[in-house]
Amino acid sequence: MPLHKAKDKWHAALKKINFSKAARHTEIEVEEALGRITTAPVFAGHSSPSHNVAAMDGIAVHFADLASASDASPVRLTEKQFKAVNTGNALPLEFDAVVMIEDVHQVDNGEVELAIPATPWQHVRTIGEDIVATELIIPEGHTIRPIDQGAMLATGVTTISVKEAPRMVVIPTGSELIQPGTTPEPGQIIEFNSRILAGYLNEWGAVASGAFPVSDDKEKLQEAITDAAAENDVVIINAGASAGTRDYTSTVLAELGEVVVHGVAIKPGKPVILAIVDDTPVVGLPGYPVSAILTMRLFVRDMINDFMDIKPMEPQWTTARMSRPVHSAMGVDEFVRITLGQVGEELMATPAGKGAGAVMSLVRGDALLTLPVGSEGAGAGEEVQVELLRPLSDVQSTLVAIGSHDNIIDVLANLLHKGQQTIRISSAHVGSMGGIMAIKRGEAHLAGSHLLDEESGEYNISFIKRFLKGIPLQLINLCYRQQGLIVAKGNPLHITGLNDVASKNLRFINRQNGAGTRLLTDKTLRDLGITPDAINGYDHEEYTHMSIAASIANGSVDCGMGILAAANALNLDFVPVAEERYDLIIPKQFMEDIKIMALLELIHNSIEFKTLVDRLGGYSLRDSGNLIYEQ
Repeated sequence: MPLHKAKDKWHAALKKINFSKAARHTEIEVEEALGRITTAPVFAGHSSPSHNVAAMDGIAVHFADLASASDASPVRLTEKQFKAVNTGNALPLEFDAVVMIEDVHQVDNGEVELAIPATPWQHVRTIGEDIVATELIIPEGHTIRPIDQGAMLATGVTTISVKEAPRMVVIPTGSELIQPGTTPEPGQIIEFNSRILAGYLNEWGAVASGAFPVSDDKEKLQEAITDAAAENDVVIINAGASAGTRDYTSTVLAELGEVVVHGVAIKPGKPVILAIVDDTPVVGLPGYPVSAILTMRLFVRDMINDFMDIKPMEPQWTTARMSRPVHSAMGVDEFVRITLGQVGEELMATPAGKGAGAVMSLVRGDALLTLPVGSEGAGAGEEVQVELLRPLSDVQSTLVAIGSHDNIIDVLANLLHKGQQTIRISSAHVGSMGGIMAIKRGEAHLAGSHLLDEESGEYNISFIKRFLKGIPLQLINLCYRQQGLIVAKGNPLHITGLNDVASKNLRFINRQNGAGTRLLTDKTLRDLGITPDAINGYDHEEYTHMSIAASIANGSVDCGMGILAAANALNLDFVPVAEERYDLIIPKQFMEDIKIMALLELIHNSIEFKTLVDRLGGYSLRDSGNLIYEQ
């Protein structure tokens, strides 16, 4: 069903059960009211302060007694004419001013001498100076902040009436689910979705919690939904919404109540179920976390606003330019996670990943790009409207790195983020040649590159001269690193090089076209006289060294070309092939940018940076930070 029709049908079903009968209210303790919304104005129970109090440490006096005080003619006060007070002490009724202790000179017989006159109510907080009894503290419809809680408590208000938030529960389903902290065996999955989903629901204003997982058992699921519907305002079912042999959610909901919608033309999130059970809305979400989150944003966030009769926050939109193309499946509204970065005058948008299970695409995501039904996608350089997921100020402190992947970039990202300027790195792993093209189009602050020119034996410079002619830039070394074949722990297949991969018909995984590692692979094959079609898996491509290592670690392939640090990270073995130079291409227009300056400062002077890189293994920083070439 098209998204707009699904929303209309769902809203009609909610209206039928009077779901937003809401704006129900409840009395709660002020100390528990943070973030809640008032349903009535709150007035001060008494004044604050409720009596005159000293605002300084010193002595309480009659101001008239000091009218003639001066340096030339100080005034002496007897013990009956003053009283010692500390800040916050009630001012005795017979006094009307406070003199700071620093201005008081102690003399004999308990008397004091003062050389400065006092004014009426000097250094005194008078009754109601802050809040007067019956004064309005906060109005109806106000979202309570910590300072509001303090103001209410200060005037004797201890309970208030707030809008009742919808009670929601997230029920994860699946016999394969295990709890966090348990090491998964093959076929098991750590259940973290309910924590994410309940967290978003609470952030949006609900009172939500996660339930214990329900196994793939129809009767148990039926019992869990029935109980949850009786105890909550909304029930969220995670997983089981599709059409697998153990996906019972739709069947159970149809038996217990009414399935209003099953399947919406959106990506991710197509299998979503919207149902009513005993006048309680039940939303069946797909099992993949990104699908579940994005679907919940579309259908559940508005329900919370309706339930509490509050105006939804307007989404924040901005215009950005695509750094690389993104394609869309026809016939669906597609929601693409985007990372953003300000590069010169342009706000550049880079897809953060499209997989429905790629949680990191939302961790790293700055915005959502909607590709509507009928769209084929967005091309490189195209201007698009995106919905912000984080403040634009965060985006503007982002360093955009596009090019070859290296684990050192992650080290730099962490150190920059925890530094005084809190700089983020948005990195797109498109290979060295992709990085060079991004620099050419003005889409990145820097590009990582390790392209070897076979004729000269030099890295990167000939490619810069060819593709970046006329662009003022600096080529700065980041590291030298070991490239080779990543193999299983213990190297059980006794792989010594690419010749073994060809002769033994081993399963290989390659890097994408334009990657420096791909060029090194091709050069090594040519040197050995091996044609690409002799390599089983030559056309099987991945985009990062860690993805290569992960494929070997899970046994789906036997080996792949990558860096030693990636092998070490996943406890794999490594067959060296070559040491290569990895450089950063930085346009001169960004050399004075505070983000680039902070990056270079780390590379040049940070002991912590050097220590962390050494721990990765397979790197030499002998020229790190040095200028290799400029134009």
